[in-house]
Amino acid sequence: MDSAVPASDDSGATDLGPTNPKPTDQAATNRGPSPEDAPADDFYSGAVGRIRVCMVGLALVLSAVAWWKFGRGSALGFALGCAIAYLNFHWLKRGVSGLADRVTNAGKPQSGSGIVARFLLRYVLLGAAAYVILTSFPASLRGLFAGLCLPVGAIACEAVYELYVAVFRGS
Repeated sequence: MDSAVPASDDSGATDLGPTNPKPTDQAATNRGPSPEDAPADDFYSGAVGRIRVCMVGLALVLSAVAWWKFGRGSALGFALGCAIAYLNFHWLKRGVSGLADRVTNAGKPQSGSGIVARFLLRYVLLGAAAYVILTSFPASLRGLFAGLCLPVGAIACEAVYELYVAVFRGS
């Protein structure tokens, strides 16, 4: 009777290739972060904090400019749009961190439905705040929409700062 498995002198041994394979890039990354990467990791991990500070600074400066250039109503709408955008950014960061912790099982365990509910509740609360602002101060509509773009300006400032650090400081 022919067997499907060829006969060999080894008792069940298979050829798995060389016994000392060369380390791959994946194996090198499994060793953990190298000491050379620590300053870069610290720099990039601070990006969210720098974006928040930049959002507050831009909101204060641009609200004053809006008051001077467009008047009180537009400046108030802009300031309220900035406040909504900042709150939205904060909640978004917490929601993404919660989902990432849930997926990686790191940190304290959180309910998956609680994370999703908070994520969706964020939009309901922001919509309600925008509705109240628009019904109370209809002249501030353009300022409100401009203020909602605050994270874009703050992220652009962070990108310019990171480019400056990479080019001129050699990081």
